[in-house]
Amino acid sequence: MEDFRRTVLRLCKESGVEPQESVLTHLHEARGMAGTGSTRLDLGGHSLSTDTCAVLGKALSNDTALTEVVLSDCMLSEEGAKLLINGLCLNATIRLLDLKGNNLRGSGAEALGKLLVRNKTIRRLVLEWNALGMWDEAFSIFCEGLATNCNLAQLDLRNNQINHQGAADLAMVLKRNSVLQELDLRWNNIGLLGGRALLEGLQQNRTLVRLEMAGNNVPSDTIKALDQAISHNADKLNTLREGRSKTQVLSKEIQVLKEEKGRQYMSMMDTIDKQRDEMGRSSRNTTMRLGQLQEALIEKKSTVNSITAKLHMSDAALALSEQKVQSLAEQLTRVQHEKAELKERQARDMQKEVEESTLREGKLHKEVQTVNERNHQLQNKVDELERRCKLQQEHVFELKQELTNSTAELKLRLAQTEERLDMEKRRSKQALLDTDSLRQKEVDHVTRHLEDTERAMQERILKLEGQRIQLEEELSKVKAAGVAERAQAEHEMGKIRNQVRLEEQQNVSGLEEKLRVLRQSRDESQHLCTQQKQNIADLHARLGQQSVEMDTVKRRMDELQQELSGKEQDKVTEVSRVRVELQEQIGHLQAERTAQGGLKEKIAALEREIKVLGSNHREALLDKESEISSLLERLRMREGEIQRMREDEAQRASALQNAILTYVQGSSLGHFNPKK
Repeated sequence: MEDFRRTVLRLCKESGVEPQESVLTHLHEARGMAGTGSTRLDLGGHSLSTDTCAVLGKALSNDTALTEVVLSDCMLSEEGAKLLINGLCLNATIRLLDLKGNNLRGSGAEALGKLLVRNKTIRRLVLEWNALGMWDEAFSIFCEGLATNCNLAQLDLRNNQINHQGAADLAMVLKRNSVLQELDLRWNNIGLLGGRALLEGLQQNRTLVRLEMAGNNVPSDTIKALDQAISHNADKLNTLREGRSKTQVLSKEIQVLKEEKGRQYMSMMDTIDKQRDEMGRSSRNTTMRLGQLQEALIEKKSTVNSITAKLHMSDAALALSEQKVQSLAEQLTRVQHEKAELKERQARDMQKEVEESTLREGKLHKEVQTVNERNHQLQNKVDELERRCKLQQEHVFELKQELTNSTAELKLRLAQTEERLDMEKRRSKQALLDTDSLRQKEVDHVTRHLEDTERAMQERILKLEGQRIQLEEELSKVKAAGVAERAQAEHEMGKIRNQVRLEEQQNVSGLEEKLRVLRQSRDESQHLCTQQKQNIADLHARLGQQSVEMDTVKRRMDELQQELSGKEQDKVTEVSRVRVELQEQIGHLQAERTAQGGLKEKIAALEREIKVLGSNHREALLDKESEISSLLERLRMREGEIQRMREDEAQRASALQNAILTYVQGSSLGHFNPKK
């Protein structure tokens, strides 16, 4: 507040304006009471000059600390109010503006319309006890600005001389504005036409939840229709809020489910990665062992091949020895033949050759024995090699058995993984089933609520039709009673006129003139409120008493409408009370012959209003049907979203299954098959 006071002093000095002492004193006191961090400027009751308004407008245009400005009963001039409001157009922090009791009229209304167009922060505007509705064109500009405003939520227009034309402009505002929530129009001159215009505007408005219409000469049935429209908007707003809260809860639950699924998927992927690492390590170890076994087999194979070659060489040597034995046997036979032929000639030599052959045979036998021994040794070596080969084969068989066991274990782990995947699928299906059951319960609840609402509306329509029929019968009775009472009233007025004629001869001419002015003012009250107040200033007390009596009649009629069904005795007593009050009114009004015509007009207005009420009820029923269709459409949209969520879950599950199958098929287990 001290910064604002310094800004005001600086602007006064720059503009060459003498600062207003009362304003500075109030700012100083406000600084002492609220401290430097105050966000409320209250100058209510201080008379502000035009120069002070200009300085305050400049100070408020650049201020960023104040959020509430109260300028009630400041006796602002037209120019001062315009300068102050123009300064507020540039402010970006004020939420509350109070201009109560400043007699704002044409230029003030135009400036306020400009303020509503340019300012984007004011949420509450108090304009009580002004005269904004005095000039129709200026009030139309104000309403145009209000229609384009997107931030104002609360508007107070009490005691602003708003007539039925201004109410029509406000009805256009209600059709276009989608932000305003509270509107106070008490103690204006809206009348029947204005009330109907506002009712028509409310049929297209979905945000206004509070409307005050007391003291506007609006019929009670129109006020009831307005209240019903407001309650309808409030119910819609509550339903919308409940839908939004339920949507937020469902989105949160879906987000939690997604996060839980993500965590489960990540844990499963971690488990799969661990199993993949273990399988990789086991496959690498198995591959290394198989490589070592293959190298040992290759070495053994080379050893067996070398032994086989040696065996072949031994067989070749043995065959060669056998060939030599055969050749020697052939030589022996030849020698024996030669000895037989040369026995005689070589007797001596034969003995020698026999000895030599015997020696040769011994040597050959020894060589054969040595060759046989070598063959036996080679055979033993072959048996040893075969035994070793069998041992190697048994070792290879054991390795194959271990490989089979590891494969079976991996398959068992894969089966466990698939079982866990099936469990996760079942859990997801169960969660989807729970979600479907919850959605079905909500749909059933909404459907039952809509059916109950529809039955209640139908019963209410039937009751209203019965009330309408009973009311028509009662109105016909009241008309008949009114005719009889009119004749009786005329007779009594004749007597009273003879009694008071001597007393009121001097006031007859003035009273007739006033009655003529009163009739003209009634005809022109919708357009010329100011002239009416000036012309009937002397009859203000009597007109107030008359309006009170008319209000009592209207209240009695409302009570009759409410108590028509099931309360015949109360109805009779109420009708008698209304008749007594009508007689008292006839006695008080004295010479006003048009009172009975006014009652007829009221009865006709009541009949028209009953028709309007029936049409409003039909429109309300149509609105309910449209709401039901919109709710069904929202349900279908919600079912479509749930179906899309199911499809997404199914796609994710299939993608996860495909990824696991791809991983299993592409793992190291697939590379063992060719080696097997």
